[in-house]
Amino acid sequence: MTKIALVVSDVDGTLVTHDKRLTDKAKAAVKKLEDNGIGFTITSSRPPVGMRFLIAPLAITLPIGPFNGSSMVDGDLKPITQHLIGEAAAKQSLDVFGKYGVDVWIFTNDDWVIKRDDGKYVPHERDTIQHAPLMVEDFTPYLAKACKIVGASADFAMLERCELEMQQTLGDSAVAVRSQNYYLDVTPPAQSKGTFVKAMAERLGLPLAAIATVGDMQNDLPMFEVAGFSVAMGNASDAVKSKASAVTTSNEDEGFAGAVEMILKRNAAS
Repeated sequence: MTKIALVVSDVDGTLVTHDKRLTDKAKAAVKKLEDNGIGFTITSSRPPVGMRFLIAPLAITLPIGPFNGSSMVDGDLKPITQHLIGEAAAKQSLDVFGKYGVDVWIFTNDDWVIKRDDGKYVPHERDTIQHAPLMVEDFTPYLAKACKIVGASADFAMLERCELEMQQTLGDSAVAVRSQNYYLDVTPPAQSKGTFVKAMAERLGLPLAAIATVGDMQNDLPMFEVAGFSVAMGNASDAVKSKASAVTTSNEDEGFAGAVEMILKRNAAS
């Protein structure tokens, strides 16, 4: 059994609590990884700016993977590699979102662009990523540089139907998957948290078997599939849990710290 040399973690629903707090136990768990010679980094559906608040407290020195891993940025949030959705696919996604009447946002590497404030998820996202949106009347100037397009809705069942239609409409031209029950993300084609894990393995000269991943949502499954060991959070759905090597407690019950303990015990037994 190959020892784990790198841990890649999701952020929301995994590393932080429901109210987006990084607990002392989570910080101590990352320090314990460092003390045991294990690298640590994060990947998330968030834009780069929304991941900044974790870099210093966790002493992250490795590249991080925003936009569901479709980009790789350094500690100053400058792109190392960056993929874009493509203008044609971006237009198609806006058409599908428009059909369902969901609130739509566009993220570039630098900006979060909105047309309206829905009164619920815009404030939530602003507090989550600690960054204010840019209000515009026309999305057209931003389509060619879109890293992520999000449809937000409190109607979870409707957004699930939208996800299926979006996947059928876009085909291989972009990836459509929910990062939360209330967010449907459209991101660049052939890119995922799994491709980010593969890129980190290549960058560090590690076999995939030496990488562990931790997550809670459908968009985490691509990294579960490629990693040598994967841990699902207790708050994950049964479908996500069934794809993981192990299951920890919820993000409200120090599940990330529990996942780290599982990884360290696994290494000790190797």
